[in-house]
Amino acid sequence: MTAPLLALPVLLPVLGAGMSLLGLPRAAVRALSITVLVAVLADAVALLVLADTRGPQSVHVGGWPAPLGITLVADRLSALLLTVSVLVALAVLVFAIGQGTAEERRRAAEVFHPAYLVLVTGVSLAFLTGDLFNLFVAFEVMLAASYVLITLDADKNRTRAGMTYTIVSLTSSLLFLTLVALVYAATGTVTLAQLGPRLAELPDGLRSALALLLLAVLGIKAAIVPLHFWLPDSYPTAPAPITAVFAALLTKVGVYALLRTQTLLFPRTEVWPLLAYVAIATMIVGILGAIAQDDLNRLLSFALVSHIGFMLFGLALFDTRGLTGTILYVVHHIVVQAALFLIAGISVRRMRTAALHRMAKRPPPATAVVVLFALPALSLSGIPPFSGFVAKLTLLRAGVAQGGPTAYALAAAALLTSLLTLYAMSRVWTLAFMGRPAVPAGPSTAQSAPPTTETARRRQGGARGTRLMVTASAGLTATGVAIAVCAGPLARVSERAAHDLLHPKPYQSVVLDGVDR
Repeated sequence: MTAPLLALPVLLPVLGAGMSLLGLPRAAVRALSITVLVAVLADAVALLVLADTRGPQSVHVGGWPAPLGITLVADRLSALLLTVSVLVALAVLVFAIGQGTAEERRRAAEVFHPAYLVLVTGVSLAFLTGDLFNLFVAFEVMLAASYVLITLDADKNRTRAGMTYTIVSLTSSLLFLTLVALVYAATGTVTLAQLGPRLAELPDGLRSALALLLLAVLGIKAAIVPLHFWLPDSYPTAPAPITAVFAALLTKVGVYALLRTQTLLFPRTEVWPLLAYVAIATMIVGILGAIAQDDLNRLLSFALVSHIGFMLFGLALFDTRGLTGTILYVVHHIVVQAALFLIAGISVRRMRTAALHRMAKRPPPATAVVVLFALPALSLSGIPPFSGFVAKLTLLRAGVAQGGPTAYALAAAALLTSLLTLYAMSRVWTLAFMGRPAVPAGPSTAQSAPPTTETARRRQGGARGTRLMVTASAGLTATGVAIAVCAGPLARVSERAAHDLLHPKPYQSVVLDGVDR
């Protein structure tokens, strides 16, 4: 029973991508993509329930046990993040379908759906893989799909941004592959469950060098300062749904990989000062970059970088409280960041500009769009009672409980970043959503020609597409509110997941059952 549940999140999107290339009608391809993601979401929920009630679940693909074969593993952390990620991917897909309907896009449809499903495959594999090499493979699958998506309907600027993204990602991949080779040469395995004990036997200098190289490799993927420079130049150029899914998922997969590898391979019993300083720099540099932006999408991209620092905050503490806060923050941020980019996409489409100083001179979007932006913006700023406040409060309490100059510095940086985030979101609100009121058109003596059938059809399609876009954004916003409402149960699951990270015996046992470690 467990084997199909673990395999389906990887297999279903691949099969769906293949079927979408068979020349099916557009409506059938859309229905297929939605059906696949709904099935993967149901599967992820089942995995989360199993992992939370029965402990980690694993399957050895092809019957080959670790370390010889490929092992897929689902524990509380991976199943929780998989569930939230697929939910967001489904909402973004609905938004993208609405945008395609509203803008009559046909050329990119044949490419978008298979590439999008392949991206979900890579995300699922990254969360479920049990070895370092297949984690590398998962990142490569995501890179291949994301390059296709980021250059859809590309002009010169988007192609240039796509090349920047690809070159940086390939550089990170080369470093990652080098790291895998070095780890295998030093330990004789790449199975995550085996690596912890074997790395502990290495000389301290070699072990520290491997830990730092892994931090650098995954730091590029997660866009931590000073390895973040590629993100604000790449994400804002893509269409709104592509930017939203990248911002929500790709950097969080990097954060997940950091959580998994640093706790499992390089466990610590005290604060990691280096990561703490990196977290502080990421929070402050990112939010200062956001405040300096006039482009709405670039502002949100720098805010994304800044809030990666909150996730590093909890990891740097290396205790259950801190990791609980990090897990809560990742869940919150996946949903909220995607919602903000989708709503920004609706607003930019309505105002025909992403420049804040131009938005200030134009009529604001519809009231529903204004409200939809306000809720995730307040959550990102950490205003109670939203999910961002719950996650930040957990991190601050963890920092105070840990004590010491480094932990207090982390807490102070988090408070300052929250205040600056509130300022940045208030600035967006004032300029983009409190613009000049629309001037009613005066009476006209000229008779307007009745719309043609084609014009009426386009108007109807545009209205239907816009409704889909708003509905998808509202669904994500409501999910963010639901996270706050369900903060108690979610915090308890996150705490158990954090405990699993620091006490990996069950994870190791389910992977290495009967295998010599």
